[in-house]
Amino acid sequence: MVQQVLASRKYRSVAPDLVAQLAAQELAKGRSLRQAVKAVKNQLHQSAGAYQAGAMSYDRWLDELREAYTAGEPEALQQVLRRILAAHASTRERLPFLEAFYTEIFALLPPVRSVLDVACGLNPLARPWMPLPATVPYLGLDIYQDQMAFIKEFFALADLAGDARAHNVLAGLPSGVYDLVLLLKTLPCLEQMDRHASQRLLDQVTAPNLVISFPRRSLGGRAKGMDAHYGEYFAALWQDRPGQVTRLDFPNELVFVVTGYV
Repeated sequence: MVQQVLASRKYRSVAPDLVAQLAAQELAKGRSLRQAVKAVKNQLHQSAGAYQAGAMSYDRWLDELREAYTAGEPEALQQVLRRILAAHASTRERLPFLEAFYTEIFALLPPVRSVLDVACGLNPLARPWMPLPATVPYLGLDIYQDQMAFIKEFFALADLAGDARAHNVLAGLPSGVYDLVLLLKTLPCLEQMDRHASQRLLDQVTAPNLVISFPRRSLGGRAKGMDAHYGEYFAALWQDRPGQVTRLDFPNELVFVVTGYV
């Protein structure tokens, strides 16, 4: 069954262990093989595939980035990075306020010495907008193997301390100690696959600082009461959890900055 899902062009780069876990969950519900394959593909679409604007042109993007870095023109480089970030809905929605987004968030944080970006998508390409020294280790995790290979190439090209891995977060976070964990629009996506994923993930976090965000509009651009929904969701999620929480409201993203978590 795993191979049937991975045979699809849309999902062939997804981490196989995630597909295996989702497949086992669906088969345990008594679904037929055909029903289970369809259910797994639907979960992958809702949690990840729907956010990608068609085929991801990683080779072409790397060529454009190499050319921009070789030219050494910061403005041209930012234009290339913005164009690539627009290929993923999560980062595309953030482009109009990208600089303010990271300036305001990092102003609330103590000095950051390492970052874990969970379900990162293309977000590591926004690293130049983050007020972080180039030497700060940054690990990005997502389910797409080809996407994480691209992010690794970007870090090397940009001479940034960073790594990226295809990783099944439902099975747990990787070992390591981090100052900051980014969960940018991550939790709703994880709960498309496992409704207990958010609580379990937060129980595993050992970082003192977290940035957790939620969309304020659907992919179709409708608000649909999402502000109130995710505000209440976060309040319930954070009940009895430690740390100081600061809320930031950006045009289409609701952000909670947590300090002193552990």
